[in-house]
Amino acid sequence: MSPAPIDAIDTDDVHAAAAGDRPAFERLYRLHICRIYGAVHRLAGYDHARAEDLTQEAFVRAWQKLPGFRHESAFGTWLYRLAVNLALMALRAQRADPVGYADDTLPEHAEVPFCAAEREELERAIGQLPPRARAVLVLHDIEGWRHEEISQEMAMAVGTSKAQLHRARQLLRKALGEQP
Repeated sequence: MSPAPIDAIDTDDVHAAAAGDRPAFERLYRLHICRIYGAVHRLAGYDHARAEDLTQEAFVRAWQKLPGFRHESAFGTWLYRLAVNLALMALRAQRADPVGYADDTLPEHAEVPFCAAEREELERAIGQLPPRARAVLVLHDIEGWRHEEISQEMAMAVGTSKAQLHRARQLLRKALGEQP
């Protein structure tokens, strides 16, 4: 089985950056920062400061691990998985931390009714979901992952992933003031 094709835009810069070329890595950073930050931002519950920290950490780790990059996938895919895994590890650590939301609680919904055109309200509601439910919802409904991929990355059964998605959607409807 041959390796997956690598995006031609990245190829030269990936090889140069792996050899220590900082300007090449800066070009890769600029090319991929928006996608990486977007995914991490959603997983971090739309917490801008936390998402910035996790995004920075992802690029630092990418720089450190780049010499070992095997080119079996596109650099962007490899970087995306590295960043998502980092964010999921942060979620696991947060779950172990007794501070934060209990799994069955959700902060009170704002008094202003939800309008589907108001993206900010939706993002806020997603950000208030319990971390595991939010991660499954974001990975499945926004990032397009399958339950099998989610279960593998989050070390849970496929059925648990499906249950967490169902629960997240119910909590989201409740937070948005919709009827079940």
